[in-house]
Amino acid sequence: MTIPHSAQSAQAASNLPASAPARYLRVLSIAGSDSGGGAGIQADLKTFSALGCFGMTAIAAITAQNTCGVRAIHAVPGDILKAQIDAVVQDIGVDAVKIGMLATPETVRVVADAIRSYQLPHVVLDPVMVATSGDRLVAAETADALVRELFPLVELITPNLDEAGWLLGQPIAGIEALDAAARQLLALGAPAVLLKGGHLPGDWVVDLLVDADGVSHRLESARIVTHNGHGTGCTLSSAIAAELASGAALPDAVARARSYILGAIAAGADVRTGSGHGPLNHGYAPRAQVIVRG
Repeated sequence: MTIPHSAQSAQAASNLPASAPARYLRVLSIAGSDSGGGAGIQADLKTFSALGCFGMTAIAAITAQNTCGVRAIHAVPGDILKAQIDAVVQDIGVDAVKIGMLATPETVRVVADAIRSYQLPHVVLDPVMVATSGDRLVAAETADALVRELFPLVELITPNLDEAGWLLGQPIAGIEALDAAARQLLALGAPAVLLKGGHLPGDWVVDLLVDADGVSHRLESARIVTHNGHGTGCTLSSAIAAELASGAALPDAVARARSYILGAIAAGADVRTGSGHGPLNHGYAPRAQVIVRG
């Protein structure tokens, strides 16, 4: 009998001792807050909930932004960021982590120290450096700190082409360049790379996952015509973290997360929110909250 994915964790829980405490699948987002609600912490929480997980946050930056762009960024002090992570991990616990925008080298170091200290599992890093509007969000020294401090500690990085091009110091000109670029990112210390090709022209979108064994997984889909792409990268990385929390292997987690985001884009394609790049429809097909034991 084929078990629906949404029921797999529940069935696994039923095989544990009845005395084991019931709990939710717990996913922590360490990222920036988007006042417009389409990206960052806000998109992450919507995604976790839609995929049946319990979402928690450690806010690394506060942004003033809307669908048209970013107006201001305020980095949260490192001691406050650390206190948020400590409070969540020490009390509730974590099954997976999504990392988004980290605005300063200090915040990068705080997060790296937390991953090492708590041995946080299933960490997905979305190296947010450029907003959908084209706004540059972090300085070069912060990008350098991401590579040096965090790449070796995470399970997956999920850059788009602009971010990958900045990290590699060269543009990625076409689909044929994806594999070489992904392997160059692996050489920088990342254990696995999902290189998102949505910024390339054409009727098809091609993303490339190169896993820890060096195996390439090409994922393709027809392009969905929409003006509502704000928060797409945040949502995808959050969905991958949620799927990893549920026990999926990395290639399956990426494929399932990608399927979810394509549905969210299609469901919100014709909705008007603001006058710029609108958000996805994160709640188009919500799963029931997953409860596990142990």
